[in-house]
Amino acid sequence: MEEKTYNKLHEEEYTFRNALNNRKDDILYLWKKKFSIIPAAIIGAALGLFLAWYKPVTYTSRVTFVVDDTKGGSGGSMLSALAGQFGFDIGGMMNTGGVLAGDNVQQLLKSETLIKQALLSPYDSLNKDHTLADKYAEAYKLKQKWTKYTENDSLISFPADKSKYTRLQDSLLQDITLRIIKTDFSISKPDKKLTFFEANATMRDEKLSQLFCTRIIQTSTNFYIETKTKKLRNSITLLTSRKDSIERVLNKKTYSALAANQILLDANPAYPTINLSGELQERDKMVLSTIYAEVVKNLEASKTMLMQETPTIQIVDVSEYPLKKNRLKYLKTSVMAAAVAVLLYAMFLVFSRKQL
Repeated sequence: MEEKTYNKLHEEEYTFRNALNNRKDDILYLWKKKFSIIPAAIIGAALGLFLAWYKPVTYTSRVTFVVDDTKGGSGGSMLSALAGQFGFDIGGMMNTGGVLAGDNVQQLLKSETLIKQALLSPYDSLNKDHTLADKYAEAYKLKQKWTKYTENDSLISFPADKSKYTRLQDSLLQDITLRIIKTDFSISKPDKKLTFFEANATMRDEKLSQLFCTRIIQTSTNFYIETKTKKLRNSITLLTSRKDSIERVLNKKTYSALAANQILLDANPAYPTINLSGELQERDKMVLSTIYAEVVKNLEASKTMLMQETPTIQIVDVSEYPLKKNRLKYLKTSVMAAAVAVLLYAMFLVFSRKQL
């Protein structure tokens, strides 16, 4: 008893030679147990084969695009490039390009609202009521699981018109959206110094993966352009309406001035007050012409500004059919599973031996 207590209080000094000897002992011990390790490898290989068979095939669609904001100043870019030579990245701090500038695009494209809009777009042009959300639920066999929430085990559909959705449809559409955000869709920036972005969608249906990846880019582009140019478009609409209104009044005043001048030619010189009507018509016509010219000038200036403010989201590269197929290879998966099973079993044997 005293010797055991002494050994616990005074552990053996650690040296590389002692560690190597211990590993040799472990290897020799495992070699003696080789016939019990073989079944573990066989079981691991069988589990690997089952996993490769069970895991469904998925397809990955990729879209590379670039955001070109023509209003972006060159001074910030030059300063950012200069700082980059010294190892500093100040592009994000100086980025004032708006909601889709810099890294904001990664959050915008993963917005639940935009993803829902993309999911409610038609899957097939022949049947506009069959949306991407319907196809997603079918590909992942979710509709069969959701029959327990409906009466008479009816299948749930997701038409494009969301205004008539029930609470259950809204909840299930939200579930699909969260699944896509967490596991099926990703957006990245391959190079932080460039404005190129890469969107990837990995789903069980090849066409669904391709359609969703392109639709989310289209939806985000429309949202960005609409919000970016909303004020200018409203201004152009207002100026256009005012121009049309002034033009109608100016045309009436022009006809009235011509009529007044015609009357003036036939007027009796004994009645000088007749000239007053013509003068008033000419004055109103001149004022309206000046106002009309200013409105037209502001309208054309606003249109020019709209062209400058409207950003361009250019798709550079889109993956083509057949898409990249993701599946576990039987041989590779079984070998890796067998190796993991052997390693875990060997660790268990060594640990159990030391506890004895």
